[in-house]
Amino acid sequence: KNLRWNVDPKTTDKICCYNRHYAEHSGYWTSTDFLKEMANPTGEVVFYDSVSQKPLFVAPRGRSWAAFIKESRAHGWPSFRDEEVLTESVRVLKNGEAVSVDGTHLGHNLPDRTGNRYCINLVSVAGMPKEGGDL
Repeated sequence: KNLRWNVDPKTTDKICCYNRHYAEHSGYWTSTDFLKEMANPTGEVVFYDSVSQKPLFVAPRGRSWAAFIKESRAHGWPSFRDEEVLTESVRVLKNGEAVSVDGTHLGHNLPDRTGNRYCINLVSVAGMPKEGGDL
């Protein structure tokens, strides 16, 4: 599979493709290579669908990388805000479930006092970009 950050392929399949309700366990993303590999990114980081390899989220936007990591740690999952969502590729269903336009289960929108917060499974956005593709 074309997955980044040493995420588990079996967990990826289980969460992304055969699921409408469940999530990777809280804090799973901190047990991957994500924090090590993304310790000091320069600029924005693009997060790709683990199934279709399409771009879904770009972070940080409207905040620092440190603020993105701090919020994600506090909630247990990577947490994106409205300005970080690529709306041409992500949909939120009536029940709050976030899915890619290709049907990949991503996580849920859990609004808080500051607005929409997309609580997303790292396994769902650990895809590699398609060859020759970026934003």
